[in-house]
Amino acid sequence: MPAAKPSRPKKADPARLYRAVRRIRRVEEEVARIYPSDKIKSPVHLSIGQEGIAVGVCDPLEPRDAVSGTYRGHATYLAKGGDLNAMMAELFGKDTGCARGKGGSMHLVDMKVNVLGCSAVVGTTVPVAAGFAMAQKMRKTGAVVACFLGDGASEEGCFPETLNFAALHKLPVIFVCENNGFAIHEPLAKRWATTKLCERVRTYGIPATRFADSDTVKIRDHIAKALPAMRKGSGPIFIECLTWRWREHVGPGEDYDAGFRSKAELAKWQKKDPVVVLGKKLDKKLKATIDAEIEAELAASVNFAETSPWPDAKELYSDVFA
Repeated sequence: MPAAKPSRPKKADPARLYRAVRRIRRVEEEVARIYPSDKIKSPVHLSIGQEGIAVGVCDPLEPRDAVSGTYRGHATYLAKGGDLNAMMAELFGKDTGCARGKGGSMHLVDMKVNVLGCSAVVGTTVPVAAGFAMAQKMRKTGAVVACFLGDGASEEGCFPETLNFAALHKLPVIFVCENNGFAIHEPLAKRWATTKLCERVRTYGIPATRFADSDTVKIRDHIAKALPAMRKGSGPIFIECLTWRWREHVGPGEDYDAGFRSKAELAKWQKKDPVVVLGKKLDKKLKATIDAEIEAELAASVNFAETSPWPDAKELYSDVFA
């Protein structure tokens, strides 16, 4: 990645932020609608309800900056500027997909906009992000890497190991914990001796901030404020964003009838829906225009995926080690 001149992060724009969260929401709702038809060829982990975090983190980033995403990565991919047509085609298993139809929903990648390959293995985004950040520091690009992880990933051994390494070498990493309270079906109370995650992170000398409501604008402004110093070598930062996934862990449906989560808690979070909150900041005519543009783009992406060719059989033997 070539070095680039530093530039001031763009100011928060309610219309731009609304477009981003609404776009992600509609894409995932459409994925949920299509999924039962079997046109989508891979499992899907939806981030409906969590979109505001990815948008808040990615909005102030520059093209030279990178993101390292999890298997629940649709929001990260789209918020950083990943190609929607290529994403939809990837879900359909088509040759025009961002991973040539070989990766599916959990392995989105778009290096043209520095979306590092998303990973299906819990916690692996953490050391990958640190390695990429080390490369940027050595090359003096001034680029920053945003690393997304779930609360479950904080229990993997690579998490404290990488925090120590990143702090020691002052790597330009934004560690973003999307804490939705569950590792698949297991709640925090059965996994963590203490919920003071930020306190644990601070023991490595890393500034850590907790966002109890995952307010998109607050997250966005916090990241924008931290970026200039990080580009100059101040080292990593950590944010914990409490949130709630509205749908089941994997798949298009809900899981409230399983008894481990309550719809009462869902209702609390729906009152803070980032799509609604940001939409209320806009003129009704502007909001309607944005909504219509998103619908047109979404329909075009589905058509692109449906009409794209399947990978040739010879692709079974390309991009493999042995």
